[in-house]
Amino acid sequence: MLIRAGYDITFNVDQPTPLLAMLSVHPSRNRDLQTPHRIETNPSVPIYDYVDGFGNIGTRVTIPAGGMMLSADFTIEDNGLVDASAEGKLQLPIEQLPDDVLVYLLGSRYCETDRLSDTAWALFSHIEPGWKRVQAIVEFTHNHIEFGYQHARPTKTAWDAHQEGLGVCRDYAHLAITLCRCMNIPARYCTGYLPDIDVPLTDAPMDFAAWFDVYLEDDWYTFDARNLHPRIGRILMARGRDATDAALTTVFGRSQLTGFTVRAQQILTLD
Repeated sequence: MLIRAGYDITFNVDQPTPLLAMLSVHPSRNRDLQTPHRIETNPSVPIYDYVDGFGNIGTRVTIPAGGMMLSADFTIEDNGLVDASAEGKLQLPIEQLPDDVLVYLLGSRYCETDRLSDTAWALFSHIEPGWKRVQAIVEFTHNHIEFGYQHARPTKTAWDAHQEGLGVCRDYAHLAITLCRCMNIPARYCTGYLPDIDVPLTDAPMDFAAWFDVYLEDDWYTFDARNLHPRIGRILMARGRDATDAALTTVFGRSQLTGFTVRAQQILTLD
């Protein structure tokens, strides 16, 4: 299937202000692009990309005084399959984990393993290690947090989400990631597009989504504590330890977000 996606994001600033964006399609999906993926700026200003330590494409640009719009529009091919199942996959002992996976066991800015370790072991230590334990964590997180855009704030951590029981998709991801790490299951944060394909349509505006991967047995597998069920058409943009590494935009100065539109939908074709 083909999916058309993109966005328009506008910032106002009083003076030239550097910005870092993680808005490009992840390199692992480059071969699926059916049209070029380019980040455009209005007004046109110098812009360039680099690859960060997690393999994401970062974009550096300076917003000129007054403001600027970032936009993109592209078409990508997807296999049309739901997220690959990890059912039956085992949890590896720490000593058998690959070296580059170990970082995803550690606490991070939004994932305070030290504060949630006792809670995690009390809730999940009796559950068989591996897929069953991850699934239990996902279901607990899904039921524990009440979704609402009004509950979002940039400083909210996994501990905050657990204590408040309120949040948005990134809070679901942070809490589930933290609980997994507390149980010695490597988990990493992911962000990207998640179109409404084969799910009931909602009146809520399209937004970017957050989910997470866990490392079981031999590979990384996708889980989504916000939506709970496997989905079709995820388009990965960035991943890392938590939302710090995969923030959509980081502005190095005072700014005001004045426009935010995200698009992602299947292109229907006639046979």
